[in-house]
Amino acid sequence: MKVSNQGCIRRLSLRFLLASRTRNIVAVLAIALTAVLFTSLFTIALSINEGIQENAFRQAGGWAHGTFKSLSKEQFDALKGDPLIKEWGVRRFLGMPEEAPFHKSHVEISYCDEKEAHFIYCDPVEGRLPKENTNEAATDTRVLKLLGITPKVGEQFTVTFLVDGHETTQTFTLCGWWEYDEAITASHILIPESRVEAVLQETGVTPPGEDQLTGGYSLDVILKNGSRSIESDMVKILEDHGYEKGQRGQGGNRIAIGVNWGYTGAQLSSKLDPTTAVVLVAMLILILLTGYLIIYNVFQISVAGDIHFYGLLKTIGTTPRQLRRIIRIQALILSLMGIPIGLVLGWLLGGVLTPLVAARLNGVTEMVSVSPVLFAASAAFALVTVFISCRRPGKVAGRVSPVEAVRYTEGKVSRSKEKKEDGKVSLLSMAWANLGRNRGKTAVTMLSLALAVVLLTMTVTFAGSFDMEKFISGFTASDFIVADGGKFQSTDSFSEETAVPEEVIDVIDAQGGITESGRIYGKVTPVEEFVTEDYYRSVQSQWNSQEQIDSMIGYMERTPEGLLADRAQLYGMESFALDHLTVLEGDLSALSQPDSYAMAAVYPEDDYGKAEENSHWAKLGDKVTLRYVERYEYYDPITGQVYEKLEDVPNEVNCIARAVEYRDVEYTVTALVTVPNAFSYRYFGADEFVLGADAFVRDTGTRCVMYYAFDTTKKSNASMESFLQDYTENQNPQLDYESKSTYAGEFENVRRMFLILGGALSFVVGLVGVLNFFNAILTGIAARRRELAVLQSIGMTTRQMQILLSLEGLLYTLGAAVLATVLVLIAVPFLSRTLNHMLWFFTYRFTVWPILMILPLFAVMGAAIPLFSGRAARRRSVVDRLRQE
Repeated sequence: MKVSNQGCIRRLSLRFLLASRTRNIVAVLAIALTAVLFTSLFTIALSINEGIQENAFRQAGGWAHGTFKSLSKEQFDALKGDPLIKEWGVRRFLGMPEEAPFHKSHVEISYCDEKEAHFIYCDPVEGRLPKENTNEAATDTRVLKLLGITPKVGEQFTVTFLVDGHETTQTFTLCGWWEYDEAITASHILIPESRVEAVLQETGVTPPGEDQLTGGYSLDVILKNGSRSIESDMVKILEDHGYEKGQRGQGGNRIAIGVNWGYTGAQLSSKLDPTTAVVLVAMLILILLTGYLIIYNVFQISVAGDIHFYGLLKTIGTTPRQLRRIIRIQALILSLMGIPIGLVLGWLLGGVLTPLVAARLNGVTEMVSVSPVLFAASAAFALVTVFISCRRPGKVAGRVSPVEAVRYTEGKVSRSKEKKEDGKVSLLSMAWANLGRNRGKTAVTMLSLALAVVLLTMTVTFAGSFDMEKFISGFTASDFIVADGGKFQSTDSFSEETAVPEEVIDVIDAQGGITESGRIYGKVTPVEEFVTEDYYRSVQSQWNSQEQIDSMIGYMERTPEGLLADRAQLYGMESFALDHLTVLEGDLSALSQPDSYAMAAVYPEDDYGKAEENSHWAKLGDKVTLRYVERYEYYDPITGQVYEKLEDVPNEVNCIARAVEYRDVEYTVTALVTVPNAFSYRYFGADEFVLGADAFVRDTGTRCVMYYAFDTTKKSNASMESFLQDYTENQNPQLDYESKSTYAGEFENVRRMFLILGGALSFVVGLVGVLNFFNAILTGIAARRRELAVLQSIGMTTRQMQILLSLEGLLYTLGAAVLATVLVLIAVPFLSRTLNHMLWFFTYRFTVWPILMILPLFAVMGAAIPLFSGRAARRRSVVDRLRQE
């Protein structure tokens, strides 16, 4: 028979809750602290994510979801009104200046409407965007500084730039400007669309020009479906208007699209490998476990203290299900008080920690998230943790019988153990026995304390295992590298104009303090290799469709043996540079020998510095023929028409380049190597080979230095840094440099960021553990009030009782320290293997000093907390405590 007693259960839960104020305060604190843990972590995570995303938008050039590239006017008009598009902006690229003062800066001149200017962070802080049919222009403070112009509306400035290869000089009147943002890779000079048309007509360029870009329409869009399915939505827009995704030059109705890689949510699924997923899940479980431990212990101790009451309820017919419901209602009421407090405090804590973390991260814009998802997720996690935590205590209350409830104290001593007592009892043995009375509570309390130590130890180990040499080697290979400014700023191809002059090298050497140095020569004339069609297809399939590859092969020259003549990339390196290569097989000694015809085949590396197998066709001992081309001719494969010069070829004709004056040189591969990124061309697309410096100069006939790299003594390092900074900024601004000291500072920022973040997490978890420990001691003493009174009545002094309680606390903390050590020894080696896989600058170094540092703190806490808790329990007389049931 069903009885409508829900109201009775609710009233009973509420009134019983109000009768235990001390326990309620502890429970609310526990739940609030758990909410603080979740909220602070989610605040930091979401804030960093939004900061990374915001910075990525700046690096990507804007925050629009995607771009339809190089459209005609008709295509632009057709696509912009599609129902899947929420907002749109248009841009028409005109050209870029390349000569000084812009040779170290990426500056684009174009027309943008107001919406597009907003998308690409070009909102004027002074003035406005240019008006049509004027000579106005708006730009940022970096461009104005390079031009020597004061940021003042009405100022005139002149810029010389290339429009699809045609040089032009134009004068503009400044109508607006905005602050330069270092995170944004490109600066913009925005001009009216009418001025774009006038310059195109003046230079004789018909959109989209030979570069398939100049003067065309780029449509940036914000999609109604958000960032969940950017690419598929854009493809659908194309299909709905009769177009296909692809490059414009591929024929048909193909339109190129670009997806904004800055949207981390859209990129997560493609980057979430199994290892990363396991680590993320493990971190989530650890966070949940931390919250679970404290709340579970609170309810477990609460149920143990109220077991007599639950037994009496069972005698009058209360069912186990109703008892569990009573506990859940109490948990819900306590959560409604504790979670809001935790959300506010957690957000404030996250707001304090986020700037500290962001300040030590490159590529993160400082911001504190106020996303509703943050608070909703934190509240949900805390509430779920509460209900999971009170599940088992609820079962314990439901299973206990009325008779057991009346006899229950806290834990049971087995009869077998009683028989082993030999009559010798010490305070230490009594403390040890008390810990064993409720092993579950003891284990949970020790584990909650141990987790903080484990997290701190792992944080210190993690940050201490960051390898500065590995980190720096990912960016630079020697103390200093000097090159043309454009070589560091972009992926422009190397040419004679961007070579480092020998007189510059003489000036640098004259500064003194250089211990070793070497030149890396770069290729400035055409060099070809000969590869099989199967190999060419396997390489090009990473970036092109089979149809595209078929088209590319159709316009390549073949040898009588059927090999394809493909472009090859060539290095010439002096001994200092050769010593920085990683040798996979063979050796490099033959490359330094006079009249050598030895070479090394270069294998690219993945993101973790591991050479990619089968990324090069040349193996150790292979003979490689390189063709040094002095002159090409161009012929139409359809008509057979031959053209002497490339500029003679009509725009509508696709010709094959055929070498007519050349030298073939055969080399032997004596080593397989990887080249540090700092010494590389910094762009890819061709097989690479390394020659010794003498062989390179002999066979190419050029002495163009791409990089001059050198090491200095520690004493002269700072003076060389100061000299190069002044020399490349004031005396020879065409040049630039990289140094290890710059990246060493970045390394320290990254390491400190992890220490701060891990330390903050350890601190929050440590608070959870301390509160758990305090709760366990306090409720344990409260549950044994009568028992402790009995001991005092038969002769135990106050001092002995204080020692007993302090020993119990010390055993808790000592057990936590031992457990933490075991967990660290088990977990850290496993995590080190995972981190070695995930982070290329990680070298595992184990440390135990965090455990040794925390041991004295644990000792003080273990002795002091029980001491103060016992003093509160002794406020009532022994007689009063003996009279308690």
